[in-house]
Amino acid sequence: MSFAYPIAFGLFALLPILIWWYVKKYNKQQATFTVSTTHAFNVTSWKNRFRHLPFILRLLAISFVIIALARPQKRNNEQRSEGEGIDIVICMDVSGSMGSKDVLPSRMEVAKEAAEEFVRSRPIDRMGLVVFSGASFTQCPVTTDRNTLITQIQAIETNNFSNVTGTVIGEGLATSVDRLTKSSSKSKVIILITDGKEDPPETRLIDPLTALEIAKSKQVKVYTIGIGAMPTTIQEVPGSKPQDKNPNIDFIDVALLQKIATETGGQYFRARDKVALKETYKAIDQLEKSKIDITSFTRSEERFIPFLLVALALLLLEAVCKYWLFRKFP
Repeated sequence: MSFAYPIAFGLFALLPILIWWYVKKYNKQQATFTVSTTHAFNVTSWKNRFRHLPFILRLLAISFVIIALARPQKRNNEQRSEGEGIDIVICMDVSGSMGSKDVLPSRMEVAKEAAEEFVRSRPIDRMGLVVFSGASFTQCPVTTDRNTLITQIQAIETNNFSNVTGTVIGEGLATSVDRLTKSSSKSKVIILITDGKEDPPETRLIDPLTALEIAKSKQVKVYTIGIGAMPTTIQEVPGSKPQDKNPNIDFIDVALLQKIATETGGQYFRARDKVALKETYKAIDQLEKSKIDITSFTRSEERFIPFLLVALALLLLEAVCKYWLFRKFP
């Protein structure tokens, strides 16, 4: 509870003055005479005990009136966010090599953690998740439900497509573009993260260059990220392709990722560790700004009426006590 006019509490300084005035007046009204002993006057009654009750009730009534003058209020501070968001799809490689531990605890765990932080930092955007290895799959459609999306990110594992080997960057990109096809947002963005190159199985339907043309035709901007430390530290993991074990070659197709990013208006980033990946997401966050207008307003609910009612009740009770229970006869 807050008070609109707290300066009114200064009126409480009048109460000591009223008490002093009452004591002085009360003493003057008492009759005096001389007697040899006061033993006969020692008898007390409830009226004697409570003779000051009317004045006490008046002081309490004045106190409640002062509180009412200060205007007690219950305030609710609210914020309303409005703006133009961006539709974003995170397209993540989940092939076996993403389990490599050259980026601790693993490339996959670091990619998931950075993606989750990125989702939390974009409160107004609609976001989705596509995963790919030997095939592509929509893990979460474009949505404003942050909790559902984060749950799906946390559930990602390597080798989601255990029955299909390879890496189809093109199909992952094409699937992501398709998720944004019906978007009415002016800005449509894909963040594609991979640790390898196109390694298609015989079942591949769309190659990377075709997917690139589709993205360009739909005016989708693509940011590409190559994740992984220097190849000399790559560890053998289940599902890794044979060439991933070669310590002298970096198998990230930098030329392809740069081409996809450049021709769609995005940028290519290389993340060799957790810090670099998080900095990459921060850079993308700065490059793709949503328009957000935050309106703050306060609702006040007046609460002075109960104090006034209590004050009136106390004044009424004082009148009853003064003119009936403690009435003085001449």
